[in-house]
Amino acid sequence: MDLPDILAGLTRAETGLAGAIPEDWLQGRTAYGGLSAAIALHAARAAHPHLPPLRSAQISFIGPLAGAIEVRAELIRRGRTAGFVNCDVVSEQGLGLRAMFVFMDERESAIDHVAPDFPPVPPPDEAKAVARTDVIAFLRNFDFVDLKAIPGQGPADCLRWIRLRERAGLDPEIELLTVADALPPAAMRLIPGFGPISSMTWIANLLTPRPATDDGWWLLRSRSDHARRGTSSQVMSVWNARGEQVLTGMQSVAIFV
Repeated sequence: MDLPDILAGLTRAETGLAGAIPEDWLQGRTAYGGLSAAIALHAARAAHPHLPPLRSAQISFIGPLAGAIEVRAELIRRGRTAGFVNCDVVSEQGLGLRAMFVFMDERESAIDHVAPDFPPVPPPDEAKAVARTDVIAFLRNFDFVDLKAIPGQGPADCLRWIRLRERAGLDPEIELLTVADALPPAAMRLIPGFGPISSMTWIANLLTPRPATDDGWWLLRSRSDHARRGTSSQVMSVWNARGEQVLTGMQSVAIFV
Protein backbone atom coordinates (compact mmCIF):
# COMPACT_ATOMS: atom_id res chain seq x y z
CA MET A 1 0.00 0.00 0.00
CA ASP A 2 1.32 3.46 -0.90
CA LEU A 3 1.78 6.22 1.68
CA PRO A 4 -1.02 8.45 0.29
CA ASP A 5 -3.42 5.49 0.61
CA ILE A 6 -2.27 4.74 4.18
CA LEU A 7 -2.94 8.32 5.25
CA ALA A 8 -6.25 8.45 3.40
CA GLY A 9 -7.29 5.23 5.15
CA LEU A 10 -6.89 6.67 8.65
CA THR A 11 -10.29 7.14 10.27
CA ARG A 12 -11.60 9.12 13.20
CA ALA A 13 -11.45 7.29 16.52
CA GLU A 14 -12.47 8.24 20.04
CA THR A 15 -8.95 9.36 20.93
CA GLY A 16 -7.71 10.54 17.53
CA LEU A 17 -7.11 8.51 14.37
CA ALA A 18 -7.10 4.77 13.73
CA GLY A 19 -5.51 2.79 10.93
CA ALA A 20 -3.06 0.02 10.20
CA ILE A 21 0.59 -0.55 9.28
CA PRO A 22 0.78 -2.62 6.06
CA GLU A 23 3.30 -5.46 5.94
CA ASP A 24 5.14 -3.87 3.00
CA TRP A 25 6.12 -0.95 5.29
CA LEU A 26 7.69 -3.09 8.01
CA GLN A 27 11.32 -2.96 9.09
CA GLY A 28 11.74 -6.28 10.83
CA ARG A 29 8.91 -6.58 13.37
CA THR A 30 8.05 -2.88 13.46
CA ALA A 31 7.02 -0.14 11.08
CA TYR A 32 9.68 1.82 9.22
CA GLY A 33 10.47 4.83 11.42
CA GLY A 34 9.86 7.41 8.71
CA LEU A 35 6.36 6.03 8.16
CA SER A 36 5.52 6.08 11.88
CA ALA A 37 6.75 9.66 12.14
CA ALA A 38 4.77 10.68 9.04
CA ILE A 39 1.57 9.14 10.44
CA ALA A 40 2.08 11.02 13.72
CA LEU A 41 2.64 14.31 11.84
CA HIS A 42 -0.46 13.69 9.73
CA ALA A 43 -2.49 13.20 12.93
CA ALA A 44 -1.07 16.39 14.44
CA ARG A 45 -2.02 18.36 11.33
CA ALA A 46 -5.49 16.77 11.20
CA ALA A 47 -6.19 17.68 14.83
CA HIS A 48 -4.71 21.18 14.62
CA PRO A 49 -4.82 22.33 10.97
CA HIS A 50 -4.13 26.01 11.65
CA LEU A 51 -0.66 25.58 13.12
CA PRO A 52 2.31 27.21 11.30
CA PRO A 53 4.99 25.23 9.40
CA LEU A 54 6.80 22.32 11.05
CA ARG A 55 10.24 23.28 12.34
CA SER A 56 11.32 20.36 14.55
CA ALA A 57 10.36 16.77 15.34
CA GLN A 58 11.63 15.02 18.48
CA ILE A 59 10.81 11.34 18.15
CA SER A 60 11.27 8.34 20.43
CA PHE A 61 10.96 4.84 18.97
CA ILE A 62 9.67 3.14 22.11
CA GLY A 63 8.37 -0.24 20.94
CA PRO A 64 7.24 -2.22 17.90
CA LEU A 65 4.38 -0.93 15.75
CA ALA A 66 2.54 -3.35 13.46
CA GLY A 67 -1.03 -4.13 12.48
CA ALA A 68 -3.84 -1.95 13.87
CA ILE A 69 -2.76 1.38 15.37
CA GLU A 70 -4.27 4.42 17.08
CA VAL A 71 -2.75 7.90 16.96
CA ARG A 72 -3.39 10.48 19.67
CA ALA A 73 -2.46 14.13 19.15
CA GLU A 74 -2.53 16.69 21.98
CA LEU A 75 -1.78 20.40 21.73
CA ILE A 76 0.62 21.11 24.60
CA ARG A 77 1.09 24.83 24.04
CA ARG A 78 0.23 27.48 21.46
CA GLY A 79 2.18 30.70 21.74
CA ARG A 80 2.34 33.76 19.50
CA THR A 81 4.74 32.16 17.02
CA ALA A 82 5.13 28.51 18.04
CA GLY A 83 2.93 25.52 18.81
CA PHE A 84 3.86 22.23 20.45
CA VAL A 85 1.92 19.02 19.72
CA ASN A 86 2.56 15.65 21.38
CA CYS A 87 1.62 12.54 19.37
CA ASP A 88 1.52 8.92 20.54
CA VAL A 89 1.19 6.01 18.13
CA VAL A 90 -0.12 2.87 19.86
CA SER A 91 -0.63 -0.70 18.65
CA GLU A 92 -1.77 -3.90 20.36
CA GLN A 93 1.75 -4.18 21.78
CA GLY A 94 1.49 -0.82 23.51
CA LEU A 95 3.08 2.56 22.94
CA GLY A 96 5.32 2.37 19.90
CA LEU A 97 6.22 5.98 19.10
CA ARG A 98 6.06 9.30 20.91
CA ALA A 99 6.70 12.51 18.99
CA MET A 100 6.85 16.15 19.99
CA PHE A 101 6.33 18.40 16.98
CA VAL A 102 7.25 22.07 17.06
CA PHE A 103 5.48 24.35 14.59
CA MET A 104 6.70 27.93 14.15
CA ASP A 105 6.25 30.89 11.84
CA GLU A 106 9.18 32.60 10.20
CA ARG A 107 10.14 36.00 11.53
CA GLU A 108 12.43 38.85 10.55
CA SER A 109 15.92 38.47 12.01
CA ALA A 110 19.24 40.30 11.96
CA ILE A 111 20.98 36.92 11.58
CA ASP A 112 21.30 35.26 8.17
CA HIS A 113 23.89 32.48 8.25
CA VAL A 114 24.02 29.34 6.11
CA ALA A 115 27.18 27.20 6.07
CA PRO A 116 27.71 25.50 2.68
CA ASP A 117 27.79 21.76 3.26
CA PHE A 118 26.57 20.09 0.05
CA PRO A 119 28.93 17.16 -0.70
CA PRO A 120 30.64 16.91 -4.10
CA VAL A 121 28.26 14.41 -5.71
CA PRO A 122 26.65 14.24 -9.17
CA PRO A 123 22.88 14.78 -9.56
CA PRO A 124 20.65 11.69 -9.43
CA ASP A 125 20.86 9.58 -12.57
CA GLU A 126 17.41 8.27 -13.46
CA ALA A 127 18.97 5.44 -15.46
CA LYS A 128 20.68 4.12 -12.31
CA ALA A 129 17.64 4.33 -10.02
CA VAL A 130 16.71 1.00 -8.44
CA ALA A 131 14.07 -0.28 -6.03
CA ARG A 132 15.26 -2.77 -3.40
CA THR A 133 12.62 -5.43 -3.95
CA ASP A 134 14.55 -8.34 -2.43
CA VAL A 135 15.48 -6.89 0.96
CA ILE A 136 13.73 -5.26 3.94
CA ALA A 137 10.04 -4.76 3.12
CA PHE A 138 9.72 -0.97 3.48
CA LEU A 139 12.58 -0.30 1.03
CA ARG A 140 10.33 -1.38 -1.83
CA ASN A 141 8.53 1.93 -1.49
CA PHE A 142 11.60 3.96 -2.48
CA ASP A 143 13.94 4.47 -5.43
CA PHE A 144 17.67 4.68 -4.72
CA VAL A 145 20.71 5.95 -6.58
CA ASP A 146 23.96 4.81 -4.97
CA LEU A 147 27.03 7.03 -4.95
CA LYS A 148 30.70 6.23 -5.06
CA ALA A 149 32.96 7.30 -2.22
CA ILE A 150 33.57 11.03 -2.05
CA PRO A 151 36.67 12.79 -0.70
CA GLY A 152 36.71 12.76 3.08
CA GLN A 153 33.97 10.15 3.44
CA GLY A 154 34.55 8.09 6.58
CA PRO A 155 33.97 4.39 7.27
CA ALA A 156 30.61 5.07 9.02
CA ASP A 157 29.30 7.57 6.49
CA CYS A 158 26.30 6.72 4.29
CA LEU A 159 25.30 8.90 1.31
CA ARG A 160 22.55 8.22 -1.24
CA TRP A 161 19.92 9.83 -3.47
CA ILE A 162 16.45 8.62 -2.44
CA ARG A 163 12.86 9.31 -3.49
CA LEU A 164 9.46 8.03 -2.47
CA ARG A 165 7.98 6.03 -5.34
CA GLU A 166 4.37 7.17 -4.78
CA ARG A 167 4.06 10.70 -3.46
CA ALA A 168 1.16 12.31 -5.36
CA GLY A 169 -0.81 14.72 -3.20
CA LEU A 170 1.41 14.39 -0.14
CA ASP A 171 2.03 17.34 2.13
CA PRO A 172 5.72 18.33 1.55
CA GLU A 173 6.49 18.11 5.28
CA ILE A 174 5.13 14.57 5.44
CA GLU A 175 7.01 13.52 2.29
CA LEU A 176 10.30 14.88 3.66
CA LEU A 177 9.88 13.26 7.08
CA THR A 178 9.01 9.93 5.44
CA VAL A 179 12.13 9.99 3.26
CA ALA A 180 14.56 11.44 5.82
CA ASP A 181 14.98 8.19 7.80
CA ALA A 182 15.38 5.88 4.78
CA LEU A 183 19.15 5.36 5.06
CA PRO A 184 20.42 2.49 7.22
CA PRO A 185 22.10 3.64 10.45
CA ALA A 186 25.62 4.74 9.57
CA ALA A 187 27.15 2.35 12.14
CA MET A 188 25.94 -0.59 10.03
CA ARG A 189 28.89 0.10 7.72
CA LEU A 190 31.15 -1.00 10.57
CA ILE A 191 29.40 -4.37 10.97
CA PRO A 192 30.68 -7.29 8.85
CA GLY A 193 27.68 -8.68 6.98
CA PHE A 194 24.35 -7.76 8.56
CA GLY A 195 23.75 -7.26 12.27
CA PRO A 196 20.74 -6.29 14.40
CA ILE A 197 20.51 -2.55 14.97
CA SER A 198 17.66 -0.26 16.04
CA SER A 199 17.01 3.49 16.16
CA MET A 200 15.99 4.77 19.60
CA THR A 201 15.55 8.52 19.20
CA TRP A 202 15.50 10.95 16.28
CA ILE A 203 15.60 14.74 16.23
CA ALA A 204 14.84 16.29 12.83
CA ASN A 205 14.99 20.05 12.25
CA LEU A 206 13.38 21.45 9.09
CA LEU A 207 15.35 24.37 7.66
CA THR A 208 12.62 25.71 5.40
CA PRO A 209 8.87 26.08 5.85
CA ARG A 210 8.24 24.86 2.30
CA PRO A 211 10.51 21.88 1.51
CA ALA A 212 10.57 21.08 -2.19
CA THR A 213 12.77 19.24 -4.68
CA ASP A 214 12.86 18.17 -8.34
CA ASP A 215 11.38 14.83 -9.47
CA GLY A 216 11.07 13.67 -5.87
CA TRP A 217 14.83 13.25 -5.31
CA TRP A 218 16.48 14.03 -1.95
CA LEU A 219 20.15 13.52 -1.03
CA LEU A 220 20.52 11.86 2.38
CA ARG A 221 23.63 11.57 4.50
CA SER A 222 24.14 9.88 7.89
CA ARG A 223 27.50 9.96 9.70
CA SER A 224 28.50 8.29 12.95
CA ASP A 225 31.61 9.52 14.75
CA HIS A 226 30.98 7.49 17.89
CA ALA A 227 29.86 3.86 18.03
CA ARG A 228 30.87 1.75 21.03
CA ARG A 229 29.46 -0.29 23.91
CA GLY A 230 26.18 -0.93 22.13
CA THR A 231 25.18 2.56 21.02
CA SER A 232 25.92 4.92 18.16
CA SER A 233 25.30 8.64 17.78
CA GLN A 234 24.87 9.89 14.23
CA VAL A 235 24.25 13.22 12.53
CA MET A 236 21.95 13.39 9.51
CA SER A 237 21.37 15.82 6.64
CA VAL A 238 18.98 16.08 3.71
CA TRP A 239 19.40 18.28 0.63
CA ASN A 240 17.04 18.79 -2.28
CA ALA A 241 18.04 18.17 -5.90
CA ARG A 242 19.23 21.80 -6.20
CA GLY A 243 21.77 21.33 -3.41
CA GLU A 244 19.79 23.26 -0.78
CA GLN A 245 19.91 21.80 2.72
CA VAL A 246 16.36 21.25 3.96
CA LEU A 247 16.81 19.12 7.10
CA THR A 248 19.40 18.35 9.73
CA GLY A 249 19.12 15.85 12.53
CA MET A 250 20.66 13.49 15.03
CA GLN A 251 19.81 9.93 15.95
CA SER A 252 20.68 7.56 18.78
CA VAL A 253 21.04 3.94 17.62
CA ALA A 254 21.20 0.70 19.61
CA ILE A 255 23.68 -1.92 18.32
CA PHE A 256 23.22 -5.58 19.24
CA VAL A 257 26.54 -7.02 18.00
